[in-house]
Amino acid sequence: MTLRIYNVLTHKKEDFQPLTPGKVKMYVCGITPYDECHLGHARAAVVFDVIFRYLKHSGFDVTYVRNYTDVDDKIIKRANETGQKWSDISQKYIASYQAAMAKLGVLTPTHEPLCTDNIPAMTDLISRLISNDRAYVSGGDVLYRVRKFGGYGKLSGKKLDELESGARIEIDEKKEDPLDFALWKAAKPGEPFWDSPWGKGRPGWHIECSAMSMKILGEQFDIHGGGRDLAFPHHENEIAQSEGATGKEPFARYWIHNGFVNINAEKMSKSLGNFRSIPAILEQWDSEVVRFFLLSVHYSSPLDFTDEALSSLQGAMTRFYETLSRLKNAPEGDKTLKYDFKAALRTGLDNDFNTPWLIAQMFTYLPEINSHLDDNHGWNIQNKQELLSGFQKTIGETLGIFCSDPDEFLARQKARAMQSSTISETEILKLLEDRKTARKAKDFKRSDAIRDELAAKGVQIKDNPDGTTSWEIRN
Repeated sequence: MTLRIYNVLTHKKEDFQPLTPGKVKMYVCGITPYDECHLGHARAAVVFDVIFRYLKHSGFDVTYVRNYTDVDDKIIKRANETGQKWSDISQKYIASYQAAMAKLGVLTPTHEPLCTDNIPAMTDLISRLISNDRAYVSGGDVLYRVRKFGGYGKLSGKKLDELESGARIEIDEKKEDPLDFALWKAAKPGEPFWDSPWGKGRPGWHIECSAMSMKILGEQFDIHGGGRDLAFPHHENEIAQSEGATGKEPFARYWIHNGFVNINAEKMSKSLGNFRSIPAILEQWDSEVVRFFLLSVHYSSPLDFTDEALSSLQGAMTRFYETLSRLKNAPEGDKTLKYDFKAALRTGLDNDFNTPWLIAQMFTYLPEINSHLDDNHGWNIQNKQELLSGFQKTIGETLGIFCSDPDEFLARQKARAMQSSTISETEILKLLEDRKTARKAKDFKRSDAIRDELAAKGVQIKDNPDGTTSWEIRN
C-alpha cells in the first residue's frame, strides 16, 4: 500500500510523496508554556509522535521539529500576576511538559527550538516582507498586508469579506486594514524586548513558526501539523507570510490537524476552565492507558473525555496484557498461530494513520490465542516469540502501546489499584487459597461466599481453564 494522508490544504486524501525521496521534513506547532498543559496538548503530541514513529518505521529519514513559544502575552500576563520572571515561568512549564511527554512515551523530536533563541531569523523574515511590500511599519509595530496575499483563506476556507465583517469589531489605528496582523510588536513598559530595525519589541506569534520552520527545514517542507484550532488564524497567517516572503508555494505540502479533546461536548481549554492537566491525569491513570485513550479515536475526530472512558480502556488493556502474559508464560509445546502484523500495520496506518482500526485489529486476535491457551497444551517457542514480537515490537513500537512487558504492566495496575483498596494483597491471596481448598473439598457454598466477600471489597476474580485464578481490583 501507499501512505495516504488527508491534506487539510486540498481538503482531500492524497498519496504521500515527499519533496526529497526517502526524506521527510515535518514541523508541528508546540506549546505556549504559561501553565500546566492539558489533555488536548497531549493528544497533539501523541498523534504526531505516532506519525513520526511510523514514517521512520517505513524507512524515511525524518527531521521532526516541534517548537516552544516561550515568550507570549499569556506568559507575560502570568509573570505580572505572580511577580515571577517571564523566563522562569516558561522554563518551569517546558520542564513539566517534557516530563509528562516522557511518561506518555513521546519521543523527543529532532529539534525543539525556542522562540527566544531565534529572534534574528524572525527579524530577517520580517525585513524580507517589508522589502517586497507585503508588510509595513506603523508606530513601532510591523504589520502584514493580508490583502496583498491573493491566496489568503485557502487553508481554512474563510473569505476576506466575512473576515472583514468580524474584524470591524476591533479597531486598531495602527492598521491600514482591519485584517492586517502583527509581525512585530513595539515594546510596552515592563515587557521583555529585543532590538530590531524598527525599534525595541518582540515578535508576533505567527511569524515565530514561519521563521523557525524555514530556518531548520528550508523554505518548503513536507508536513505541517497542529491542533485544529490553529488552522485559523495561526496556520493561515503562516502560509501568507511564508509564501509572501519567498514566492514559493506550497509552504508545506501536507497539512495535518488533530481534533479537539472535549469535556461534555465542549472543547477542553483553559479559557473555559474545563481542562484536566496532564500531570493530574497521570497521577490518576497509567500513562499507557492514557496514550491508548488518545489513540482510540481517529486523530482528526473529536475525542470525548470521561473517567468512565478511561476506566473502560484500562479494563480492555488489562485483558489484552493478561492474554500476552498467559502467552509469555505458556509451557513449551507444539501450538502455533500465524498473524501478519506487518500487513495489519500497513493497512491501518497507511490509511491516514488510522490507529483505532489497527487497535481493533489487535484485539480480534486475542480470542483465538486464549482458546489455544485454554487447551492446556504447550506452545511452540519460536512461534510464541514471533507473536509477542508482533504485538510488542511491530505494533507496539509504532503506536507506543502494547509494548510493555505484560507481567510488569499487570503488576503496575495491581499496585496502582491497591493504593486505594480496602483490602491488602496478602489478604486477597489468603482468601483465594481458602477458596481453592474449599473447591477441592467441593464446599461450593464456602467457595461462593469467599467470591462474594472479595467482590464486596472490589476484587473481581476469574477462574481460568488451566486451573489458575486471576484477580483485579475494580474500584
